[in-house]
Amino acid sequence: MSIKEGDKLPEATLHVMKEGRPTAIKTSELFAGKKVVAFAVPGAFTPTCSNTHLPGYVVHADDIKAKGVDSIVCISVNDAFVMDSWGKASNAEHLVMVGDGNGEFTRAMGLEMDGSGFGLGKRSQRYAMIVEDGVVTRLNVEAPGKFEVSKAEAILAAL
Repeated sequence: MSIKEGDKLPEATLHVMKEGRPTAIKTSELFAGKKVVAFAVPGAFTPTCSNTHLPGYVVHADDIKAKGVDSIVCISVNDAFVMDSWGKASNAEHLVMVGDGNGEFTRAMGLEMDGSGFGLGKRSQRYAMIVEDGVVTRLNVEAPGKFEVSKAEAILAAL
């Protein structure tokens, strides 16, 4: 079952880079007591993710934060090293680049997809959400092959 608006985020361990090392961070640390825009992509350095999805949030980061958002979190079923490198390559220093390397969070959210046909294995569906104090207040999950409701402009309009 997929998470829905009004649900509390599941507790899971994710990883971010700190001082050159992957560092575990619980979802409660990322989301509790904050207003967060989070978006998930099927894979770092993949075409739609790199060419349009992440860049939209980089370009609109100030506008999103001006709406009272504490942080913008990018999540992918990639390791923290890859997410950190992708963030640096994409000028995403104002975003929190988070690796869900084991897919724990993605599975707990009920938003896993099978990208085996493309050699990707189990990955995250493409989505974006607004989370307030750990509770999902807006969830926009893309239809397969689409890129419309999870883009930065759609979330900015929803804020």
